[in-house]
Amino acid sequence: MDLVQDDGVMRIVNIHEAKTHLSKLLARVARGERIVIAKSGRPVAELRPVETPAATRRLGELRGQIFMAEDFNAPLPDDVLADFER
Repeated sequence: MDLVQDDGVMRIVNIHEAKTHLSKLLARVARGERIVIAKSGRPVAELRPVETPAATRRLGELRGQIFMAEDFNAPLPDDVLADFER
């Protein structure tokens, strides 16, 4: 049984077929296909490709571009601190 979607055809397979052919189904999903697993003809789960992040961040990427003041962690002046404690 196949279900037509906006982005192509979404295949529906029963649980027994999914268990028997899981590796093959995962290969199809890896190519971009979406597969619905059904129990007694009713959809219960969907196999779809995992969305991967566009880019990974590298540690130290902004080294030398950001600085922190020497007194960053110094106590606040009394008048400024009083504004926070109201």
